[in-house]
Parts: sequence; C-alpha cells; structure tokens
Amino acid sequence: MTKTPDRLALIGAGPMGLAAAKLLKQHGIDFQGFELNAGVGGLWDIDGPRSTMYETAHLISSKRMTEFTDFPMRDEVAEYPSHREMKRYFQDFARHFDLERHYRFGTEVLRCDPLGAPGEGWRITWRDRDGERTEDYAGLLIANGTLSTPNVPGFRGDFTGGIIHSSDYRTPDQFAGKRVLVIGAGNSGCDIAVDAIHHGTSCDLSMRRGYYFVPKYVFGKPADTLGGAIKLPMALKRIVDGAILRWFVGDPQKYGFPKPDYKLYESHPIVNSLVLYHAGHGDITIRPDIDRFDGDTVHFTDGSSAEYDMILLATGYRLDYPFIDDALLNWQGDAPHLYLNCMHPERDDLFVLGMVEASGLGWQGRHEQAEMVVRYIEGLRAGSSEARALQATKAGGYSRATGGMSYIDLPRMAYYVDKATYRKAVNRWIARLKGSAA
Repeated sequence: MTKTPDRLALIGAGPMGLAAAKLLKQHGIDFQGFELNAGVGGLWDIDGPRSTMYETAHLISSKRMTEFTDFPMRDEVAEYPSHREMKRYFQDFARHFDLERHYRFGTEVLRCDPLGAPGEGWRITWRDRDGERTEDYAGLLIANGTLSTPNVPGFRGDFTGGIIHSSDYRTPDQFAGKRVLVIGAGNSGCDIAVDAIHHGTSCDLSMRRGYYFVPKYVFGKPADTLGGAIKLPMALKRIVDGAILRWFVGDPQKYGFPKPDYKLYESHPIVNSLVLYHAGHGDITIRPDIDRFDGDTVHFTDGSSAEYDMILLATGYRLDYPFIDDALLNWQGDAPHLYLNCMHPERDDLFVLGMVEASGLGWQGRHEQAEMVVRYIEGLRAGSSEARALQATKAGGYSRATGGMSYIDLPRMAYYVDKATYRKAVNRWIARLKGSAA
C-alpha cells in the first residue's frame, strides 16, 4: 500500500470525468483516474460492461448546445449525433488533452473509506485483472454518472411475458413478433416506443403523467439553439415558448396523451416528434398508469386492459454510489445535498461531479462545475482568501439553485437546477477563485 499525500482519486472517464481530468492536469494537480470500461466515453460506450445505451440512441440536445466550448464537434458530425459518434468525440477529447495515461481502465472501484476526519484523505480499494488493490489519496472526486442503476418499480400481480428495463435494451429486433407495452414516457421511453412500433407487432405506451413535447427542429434549426438570444422572465418565457409549442406540436391530448399537471419547465421536456407522429397515425395507443398484472394481461387504472408479450420498463434510473457510504455524501431524500450539487458542506476532500441536470446545461455547464471544484482545490492548497470564503459559504448552509422553480417531486428531479441561476453562481465563484490565483 502506497501513501500518496497530495494525489487525488478521480472515478469515471465519461464526459464529466474527462472534463475534471483535463482541468486537474492543466492546473498541475496530481490525480489517478479509475474507469470500469476499457476506454473513455462512460454512458456513451455501448460496449461497456454496465452500459445502458441502445443502438438507436442519439443526443436529444443539438451538438452546438452540448459540446465543450474549447473542443467543438467536427462540422461533418450530425446536429443530433448518434451514441457511436459521441463515443468517438470523447475519445478524440481524451487524446487531444492527453488524458488516457492518467487512467486505470478495466478497473472497478469497490470501496472508498475516509482515513479519518474531513481533510485527512481516503483509502480507495479497487479490482482489476491483477486482483484487488488499495491505495491512499488526499482527496476523492466522484464522476461515475447518474444513469447506470435502473429504477425498477413494483407492480401488483405477475406478468408471464418478458419484462426488461430499458437498461437491458440494445436493438429493435428484441421486439420482433411481440405485442409490446412500454411503461414510462421519458425521452428514452418515447425513443424506444418508436423502435417498437417499427419492429414489434404492436406498441402501447403507459404514462403516469403528461409531458410537454418539444420538436427537434423549429424553423429548420435545432430547437435548443433558438431560446438563448433574448433573456425573458420565466413567466413570460413560458407564455412565448408555450405558444411556439402549440404552433409546432399542437395539442398532444388529442392523440390520447394526458395533460401535464405542472407548468412548463417544472420537469424535463420530451424532445421527440416521432412519437406524436405515430400517435396521430394510430400506430401507438396511449395508456394510463398500471393497476395490476394478470398473466399476459395488463390492467390499467382507467379499467381497460390488454394482452402483451413483452413489457419494457422505461422507468429511469436512481442515483447510486455503491462504493461509498451514503452518510458520507450528506444524502438527504433522493440525492446527496451538496453545495452547487458538488461540494460537501464539511469535507474539502470529497466532491461529486456531474450530479446536476438542467434544460440546456450541456457539457460546458458541467465543465464549469469541474473548473470551480479544481480551482477551489488549488486555492485551498495555496491558502487563498477566496477559497476560504467558498469554504465558509458551503459550510454555512445552502439550498439548491432552482431559481425559484417548483420542480415536480420525483427522484430524477432531486438534483435538477435552473440553468441560468446555476451557471451564474458557478461562474461567479470561478471568477473569484481565478482572481485570487492571479
């Protein structure tokens, strides 16, 4: 066992981990990266041992609104790239910034144990092809992603057909010859339902609540590129954007979709026009929530029922950091309660990166989170007054950066923030920390 008093441990080589690795390297902070996959890409590596990617998956945000500012995607890349193009992008990013040599690939982190009081470091235990090993590190940065552990709800009764979670879905031929029910109508659920329409015998979509649907293109341009030119108060933005959705989407309720019971932007919208297209053509039936299973029959809460051969649970994912005790992450409710979604109130040797969602945040917004953390670590080591000010702020109590938004009460919304509020706060700290280092 080797003692490395100044070295940090970084878990994950997806987009968030790579952003952190790049910044740590640029600021001269020694670190060791750990990644379960054979290479970089995280979620976007469909060949990874715990990948939840599927063959038809594409970005739901456009490339220019998603990419890292200092490493734009190539012009020839499609506006909504496939997962394979995204994996290539992260490989190019890692090679451009010379990050791969800092990682142990094919390595599973098993345990992260504090060496003592906050600030005294961590003992990291991992397993690779050579067996199990342990080393001590000055600090721990967790960037293992938020979409790897399936959320599998319980249902009354038993279903005698096949049931899989979307995490186990890979190719549309899994639906061949089957009557399919997709439970859950988030972005993945709607994407996969379209696959089932084309490859199964039939497809129904069970929805617990309504959603706002956003087309990928408005006036021939990616929809997410049109909203940033003029800053509007949220009440007015809802009126303007709601009108645009009515023009380009119409009324989804006429196809059987339930009406949302919340305001626009209080949950993540569905960026999918095809499911509406198929609903309008009668290719898919919209069903309410599940009441119970009975053999191959599914009973719904409106009293209706239908027979199916296969059920796909598009019921999302839950935050999971299996290698560290929840209590060490200041877990409250459905997510760790951290300052600006990444900084522990008491520990300056523990950070959770990427546990943040917001419409339009993109990877640049997450890169800014990593920059704030890296500059904070650098400032603490240098004894800067601004780092001490941030230390006092996060220790003094805080609330999530929602900008006054009332997000719906769901586990996946427990770490949702308002993009403008969040980026303003993060960039304010970056500027202060940068100034103290000048």
